[in-house]
Amino acid sequence: MNKNLVLLTSIAVLAMVSCKNSEFDGYTKAESGLNYKFYNHDENGVHPKEGDGVAFSFIIKKHSNDSVLVDSKTITGDGTGVFRYMLPKSSFVGSIEDALVMMSKGDSASFIINADSFFLKTQRAKELPPHIKPGEFLVVSIKVAEVKPRAEIEVEQKKKQAEMEKMAMEMQGKEKPAFDKYLADNKITTKPTASGLIYIETKKGSGPHPAATDQVVVNYLGTLLDGTKFDASADHGGPATFGLNQVIPGWTEGLQLMAKGGKAKLVIPSALGWGPQGNGKVIPPYAPVVFEVELIDIKAPQAEVQPTPPGK
Repeated sequence: MNKNLVLLTSIAVLAMVSCKNSEFDGYTKAESGLNYKFYNHDENGVHPKEGDGVAFSFIIKKHSNDSVLVDSKTITGDGTGVFRYMLPKSSFVGSIEDALVMMSKGDSASFIINADSFFLKTQRAKELPPHIKPGEFLVVSIKVAEVKPRAEIEVEQKKKQAEMEKMAMEMQGKEKPAFDKYLADNKITTKPTASGLIYIETKKGSGPHPAATDQVVVNYLGTLLDGTKFDASADHGGPATFGLNQVIPGWTEGLQLMAKGGKAKLVIPSALGWGPQGNGKVIPPYAPVVFEVELIDIKAPQAEVQPTPPGK
């Protein structure tokens, strides 16, 4: 047999042995040094690349005592445990990102990950958690639910953005008719301020008016034009305290027109509220809002106070 052929064969065998020789029982070591064990594996499946979308569930345990550190079911809002993100560049050799590029849709496997590198490099923590000792290992069990190429995601995002822009334009066109109808239905003839705010005093207060930087203590009820409540001070345990420079413009302007002990109704167009973005699922884009407000007290500005503005 040709000596060169023997040498090449020997090198190949050594490479295969070194690739499979793992210090962890039942695991195989990849060339990257990552120790892995597949439970389900599609040899012909599409593996994600950096920038692709991956949907997967996972459980992270300490290798030393099998205690669970993180279960993805506890951090996903829908309770499915399926975590979705764009696969980033590997944070270190032998990372979870390296694990994911070995997998495809439907695959399930567990990997041995260096705890120091995971917390300090992937998680970018300044130090290890108290329950993790230097040199410890983690067992990360992963099940991949979906893999989407980056190009496909970009097409979907552009389509979704176009739909949102179309919907926003439709809602913008409906705002003024809805605003005018609300005023007519409620027989409101109060002239708007220069900004468009409708300020209706329902109880006259006394004393000074708050400045734009003052803290105010208020009771309030916030609704959409159709009467749907989206927030109230009572929902947070009573009167709220916050700075007038930390709320929507309609509040900053309207509260300065009030005096202590006074009550007012603020009909606020979207330009003085949450505008084209709206506020999550609570306040739609281009939605006028109505607030019934009672000004209980006025306080000097306090930088230390962290308020919960109306609508939050």
